Amino acid sequence: MNRALTRQWVESRFNGRRRVPIHSPRPKNTEGERGDHDLNADMDPITPLKPAAVLVPLVDHPDGLTVLFTRRTAHLAHHAGQVSFPGGHIEPDDEGPRETALRETEEEIGLDRAHTEIIGHLDTYITRTGFVVTPVVAVVNPPFELAPDPHEVAEVFEVPLAFLLDPENHQRCSAEFEGATRHFYAMPYGRHFIWGATAGMLMNLYEILRCR
Repeated sequence: MNRALTRQWVESRFNGRRRVPIHSPRPKNTEGERGDHDLNADMDPITPLKPAAVLVPLVDHPDGLTVLFTRRTAHLAHHAGQVSFPGGHIEPDDEGPRETALRETEEEIGLDRAHTEIIGHLDTYITRTGFVVTPVVAVVNPPFELAPDPHEVAEVFEVPLAFLLDPENHQRCSAEFEGATRHFYAMPYGRHFIWGATAGMLMNLYEILRCR
């Protein structure tokens, strides 16, 4: 990256960007691969797919943008103990993914939506566990107070955006799972291991924000 990561520049990268529709087919084995559903044809997701949305919160601190994450509690049914973005199922009463992302963020970590300004979306992301996720990108304006739900959230923390956009911090990993090789990205930060769907979405953010 050879530009200052200002809020204005990040917003400009999303202006007019066309998001990939949820059910658009994705080519496999291409340079832009990010997740199991892309990287390995033998690891097809569980169907039918369940719609979900997450908030990708970019916190606008005076000394630079950070990305806010949660670490899920160890007893949850899906992705227990993993680093994730706040979010969840799209409910029938939600007016689309944006409402879901804002509502779930308020419920999970107590972040009032009055502090958030949505600037765009990443590509939809299909998880092997059967979710089709719309990542909603927002700038979060401090100061703000958080009240994490102890049932769902073990920890809330932030990582500098510059760290996440540095290719030196992107790891391509693989592991055996249910008799097949699973491929995924990871971005370790201190004691936090950011991987799987969350790292895949961050790779999409990197593709949008990197200087070409």
